[in-house]
Amino acid sequence: MSDRRLLLVEDEFLIRLTLAETLADDGFEVVEADSADSALAALAAEGEIAMMLTDIQLPGGLNGRALAAKAREGRPGLPVVFMSGAVDEAPSGHPLDHYIHKPYSPAAVSNAVRRILGHDRDRGPPAS
Repeated sequence: MSDRRLLLVEDEFLIRLTLAETLADDGFEVVEADSADSALAALAAEGEIAMMLTDIQLPGGLNGRALAAKAREGRPGLPVVFMSGAVDEAPSGHPLDHYIHKPYSPAAVSNAVRRILGHDRDRGPPAS
């Protein structure tokens, strides 16, 4: 199930909870973190992580971009979805970076995660 384990980094509890529940309902295993420090600890403690989803504005010394750079020191192939409400956040140009602008629906984030990880077909054919 490691190709379905996600690290969700969001300091807003209700946003994190709602998004984690939606992702879990869609079959993902979600490891939650509320800061860059707790995310780095989770990365050190967990086995495989298929993707990291992170807010760009995080409490503490590291923002989401710095967190992604640190995470990729040990996991260079880690896809990262940045979630931000700041309209001036420019994409980094890293081929594994993706952006979702706030406000978003949790279902839209889950759909993007499935698409990026190639799990689109997991939903099966549409009901007739």
